[in-house]
Amino acid sequence: MAGSVMRLLGPLVLGVAGVAVLAGLGFWQLSRLDEKQTIIAEIAAQIVAPPVALPAAPEAGRDRYLPVQAEGRFTGEAVAVLASQRGAGTGVHVIGVFQTGEGRRVLVDRGFLPDAARAGFDGESGVVTVRGNLHWPRDADRFTPEPDLDRGLWFSRAVEPMAAHLDAEPVLIVARTETPPPPGLRPVPVGVEGIRNDHLEYAITWFALALVWAGMTVFLMWRIRREASA
Repeated sequence: MAGSVMRLLGPLVLGVAGVAVLAGLGFWQLSRLDEKQTIIAEIAAQIVAPPVALPAAPEAGRDRYLPVQAEGRFTGEAVAVLASQRGAGTGVHVIGVFQTGEGRRVLVDRGFLPDAARAGFDGESGVVTVRGNLHWPRDADRFTPEPDLDRGLWFSRAVEPMAAHLDAEPVLIVARTETPPPPGLRPVPVGVEGIRNDHLEYAITWFALALVWAGMTVFLMWRIRREASA
């Protein structure tokens, strides 16, 4: 009897420890979920806050999603970033050079231009007011092709390379509105939809593993008892 108990003790300790660790990871992911949801709510509130003047030296870590307003002209210099939009098919994001009244040259993501409207689009403008958010998109990975400079076609909104190509500051405003609005363009404002929040899925995975571990432990102990009584 004592030997049987000793044979069960090891799997029991290992099983309880494993379940505790896996469940602990699940609860940790739930706490991270709460934190991430709070962060996303704060970002969402910041995005729609009243706009401020374009900072002199914007920084990604400090000014991502900052709502800004600037007045100036589009010079006509632009690149096209391959994109698609539900209900509109394929097209491009138009990233244009915007020259402010102070003479600064910055980039503006003016929005989505369907393929059918590209031929008649003129990127220059008179004086316009742009309202939007500063952004440094993370929409490229190691599989993203290099831009086709001959066609002016890009495959991600890589701010620094685009700025160097267009001789502008490495600053991108994603337009929410242009006044007056440009014909044919559909603004695609910054939102929180693209911010990853996988913590609930991770929590479910850890809790599922804890249940599997517990089931394996119960099964192992059952086999040990059965062999001991045989």
